Amino acid sequence: MSSGLALLAFLLVAVAVAGSMLVGARLLRVVSTKREPLKGQTYECGEVPSGVAWVRFHARYYVVALFFVLFDIETAFLLPWATIVREAGARGLVAVTSFVVVLMLGWAWATRKGALQWQ
Repeated sequence: MSSGLALLAFLLVAVAVAGSMLVGARLLRVVSTKREPLKGQTYECGEVPSGVAWVRFHARYYVVALFFVLFDIETAFLLPWATIVREAGARGLVAVTSFVVVLMLGWAWATRKGALQWQ
C-alpha cells in the first residue's frame, strides 16, 4: 500500500509542478518579442536546408523502421531472462527458446516476403 501512496504522491507533485509552470508562464505572459525569419526555416542539424521540408518518403522506409523497432524491443525482452538464466532452469530455457523461434520465424517470413529489402 505504501508504494501506491508513493506513486500517487509522485503523480500529484508532477501535475502540480507542470501546472504551476504553465500557469506561471501564462501569468507572466512569456512570449517571444522578436519575430525572426530563422525560426520558420527547417532545421537540419546545422546544415543549410536543401529543398522543402515536406518530402514524401517511400512506404518501405516505414516498414523497415517498424520491423527494426519490433525486433529491437523483442530482443530487449531477452535481457531479464539473461539475468536469471540459472534460476529459470529448463523451464525458462524452453520458454526463451520458443520466444526466439517465434522471433526468427517472423524474421524469416519478412525476409522471404522481401519486406526488409531496400530498393
